[in-house]
Amino acid sequence: MTNNEKPQVDLTAACACGGVTLSVRGRVRSMFLCSCEDCQRATGTGHSAVALVAIGDVTVTGDVASFARPANSGATLTRWFCPRCGTPIYAASSRAPALAMLPVGLFGAAADWFVPNQLIFARSHRDWDIVAPDLPHHATYRNEGGH
Repeated sequence: MTNNEKPQVDLTAACACGGVTLSVRGRVRSMFLCSCEDCQRATGTGHSAVALVAIGDVTVTGDVASFARPANSGATLTRWFCPRCGTPIYAASSRAPALAMLPVGLFGAAADWFVPNQLIFARSHRDWDIVAPDLPHHATYRNEGGH
């Protein structure tokens, strides 16, 4: 798969305790890494690996909790997670409410379709977090106002 291909997926994953299941069926809109400080806190690493999909292509079963906060972009970022084990389930931004940001690691070995095409929020990327040097780096978003 090339970096420009957007795969069609039909996947189901569960949180660590099995109490929450996320299913996604549809076309992946974008695949990227994000080094914003919120993603660093949420993942405990230097970046998050994100697949952007239509919110209507996502089904969540089980009880989830959420946390909303203002993002550096001025939007409100809401993250949903399992309230029992804390596993991240998905996130959404008020900047693009029709889209869900899926944490690719949730799908484990079934995420071999993931090929990130950019690193966003490189302005807060940490030198110790090694990413492919040929991956395009953008200080904030690829295009201010774009996805």
